Amino acid sequence: MSLDDLADQLVAAAVTEGLHTFALSGYSLGGPVAIRAAARHPERVTALVLTATFPYRDNHLALALPLWRKLAEYLTVMALGADALEAMPAEQLQQAIGFTAASVADGTPDHAELAHRADVRDDLPHIKAPTLVISTTQDRFTSTRLHHQLAQTIPGAQLVEIHTGHLPMVERPGEWQKLITTFLAQHST
Repeated sequence: MSLDDLADQLVAAAVTEGLHTFALSGYSLGGPVAIRAAARHPERVTALVLTATFPYRDNHLALALPLWRKLAEYLTVMALGADALEAMPAEQLQQAIGFTAASVADGTPDHAELAHRADVRDDLPHIKAPTLVISTTQDRFTSTRLHHQLAQTIPGAQLVEIHTGHLPMVERPGEWQKLITTFLAQHST
């Protein structure tokens, strides 16, 4: 599995569906894939939204990745912000663990290994698409420092913060969706 192959497959799938230009959203490990797609196919990517993602594996992520392969409960602790985690009743917490467990698919070890190797720092200055970086401020999985690095290195990137852990679509889905749809409305062609 390689970022180049995944990026090219993503673009090819969109073209097969009749989309010659399109916006891309990359969440977590999908961020480096979306970045690589935008860098390799600038004529196709009209906008880029990056949420809770990273340009390379820092030490924090290196320590978290082996655990990703093993425990849904640990992922839930890592993914949810402290406020959301502590506010959840037991039933909702079990649902969040179930959501996280469902994301631990058969290919998870391969994905964790790819995340360990992923490094798109050289691609960042070449991104031409308008870019929104959504920094999840209570993220214990990907560092907000890396979110800020993305925004500072991608030309003209806009940084916004959402007060969640690694799962803004669980903690604040309406707010997260509004950030994305507002940005895309401003940058639609």
